[in-house]
Amino acid sequence: MNVAVRTTLSRAAGRTASGGSAAAPTSGSSMYARQFSAGLPESITRVGQASAFPNEYPGQNYAFNWCLNGDGVTPLKKSAFRITKPLELKIAGLTLPKTSPLNVNAKRERSAMPEAGGDKLDFDTFDDVLQSTKDSLSMSDSLFCPEGYAPGSRIGVRVISNVGNELAPDLVAYLDRAPKRDPKGQAITCYVLSGAEEFSGYAIEEVEETTEDGSIEAVSVATVVVSGKSPSLKRVVAGIELSSEGLEADAKEREEKKAADEAA
Repeated sequence: MNVAVRTTLSRAAGRTASGGSAAAPTSGSSMYARQFSAGLPESITRVGQASAFPNEYPGQNYAFNWCLNGDGVTPLKKSAFRITKPLELKIAGLTLPKTSPLNVNAKRERSAMPEAGGDKLDFDTFDDVLQSTKDSLSMSDSLFCPEGYAPGSRIGVRVISNVGNELAPDLVAYLDRAPKRDPKGQAITCYVLSGAEEFSGYAIEEVEETTEDGSIEAVSVATVVVSGKSPSLKRVVAGIELSSEGLEADAKEREEKKAADEAA
């Protein structure tokens, strides 16, 4: 199967985006600063520099917004909620799930979730719908983004959706809870859009990633798109399940190839 390859650059490359470091202060400016601060009350000189970003509030988090930008979605209405646990549903103004953990039987929906590159869905069509879905999500009033592990695995999943109480609480209950760390791209990214034409599909691609030691390794990532008047939980779950199976199969194939190469 032909696989599209993308290259993911190291985040370290962006640390010097400003083009250089700030110039060191001159001796004169340092003397002035010492003289100026000497005349200030002790209570003021004890105050450190502020480290929080200004104008952040629930739904407006710069780190998460940058992560969404990496996923191709820009929350133009400044209302995007990262939801990793039930408490964050309440912060987003949503209700708690009625059942947790939630088991979902999506077997009947799997046939309605074709893989791009197969007989039922070509890559060009998938890419076109994916881009239009990203654009529509960017213009949505609010984005609700449940995040966790695919059940029974350590495969990271993020759902980016404009659907609130009808979907987000159940997804939080369905996904296995993962430790909350700084936001980053996930192995499976689902784009779920309500109020649109009916479409369902997923794609698995091999990408190159730079590891912490600077080496390059190939990994697989999956993208799921579900749109419609009212996207169903089972359809989204079917996409997550099929993607998880595909990623696990790719990882196994790479391990077997690596073992064969080392044995040769």
